[in-house]
Amino acid sequence: MNLPNKLTILRVILIPFFVAALMMDGGMNQTGRYIAAVIFIIASLTDMLDGKIARKYNLVTNFGKFMDPLADKLLVCSALICLIELRQLPAWMVIIIIGREFIISGFRLVAADNGVVIAASYWGKFKTTFQMISVVLLIFNIETLSIVTDILVWAALALTVISLADYIIKNAGVLKEGKM
Repeated sequence: MNLPNKLTILRVILIPFFVAALMMDGGMNQTGRYIAAVIFIIASLTDMLDGKIARKYNLVTNFGKFMDPLADKLLVCSALICLIELRQLPAWMVIIIIGREFIISGFRLVAADNGVVIAASYWGKFKTTFQMISVVLLIFNIETLSIVTDILVWAALALTVISLADYIIKNAGVLKEGKM
């Protein structure tokens, strides 16, 4: 168990603490929101850090290839679902975002079954960055930043759709007998 994999596991372990803090007193507890934001930021930074360490020191493992994107999805989807409950995001937006994650995961499974690895694209990385920044701003729920938050949420949604289209176009062959 190397350091990048430990960071990935830490990210997963932090999720229930993040959810508990965010949902404290029905999301009305400002201290809980600050704690949730700090946990989410730390977890998000471990995502960036584990990948950099794994590539720099050649510590890429099959466990990491599988668990790192899964940990990211669990973290972001947990936050988005909580934000529906807190009435800060409409369910239809979250359904599009989570639906994209299922489609990409399906593509990756089919590709892996054919011995092909589908790497994260720049569009996907931009999408994740915008989603994570949007989540943090939504957690803080600062009235004076509401327009900026709304713009970032819509940008994250647009990048979600763009990155999905990019994956489908670039990897359509994976569905045809494993040809890329």
